[in-house]
Amino acid sequence: MQRPPITTLAGSRRTVIAEFFRFGSVGAIGFLVDTATVYALAGALGLYGAGVIAYLAAASTNWALNRIWTFRGRGQGHAAWQWARFLVANTGGFVVNRGVYAVLIAFLPAVHAHPVLAVAAGAIAGMGLNFFSSRRFVFR
Repeated sequence: MQRPPITTLAGSRRTVIAEFFRFGSVGAIGFLVDTATVYALAGALGLYGAGVIAYLAAASTNWALNRIWTFRGRGQGHAAWQWARFLVANTGGFVVNRGVYAVLIAFLPAVHAHPVLAVAAGAIAGMGLNFFSSRRFVFR
């Protein structure tokens, strides 16, 4: 089996790196949606209920922006099915993200008082897994 030229490997690596940075930029917007939703709903739903709704709002925003920018032209199927695949594929990232969020809210009074810290820590914790899952299973 013949190896691909080095320039092809370097070009492929640059593509993945560029996608990762775009994914991270989209994630920053999702972080803002997530945080705003937590703060908007915390009084009515508590921090845990607000966290679940906020995750869905942020994940939906991230899917839409990744679809039109990060992975433009990649992926198959109707948008609603792709959105559902995105949510399912990122279930592991959700567990990591909201697991970190819940633990920090439960055990650190400073984080409970400032939930933006839990949102940020959860987002960072789940980002790598979500990128891999999105690239491999949703936008292939």
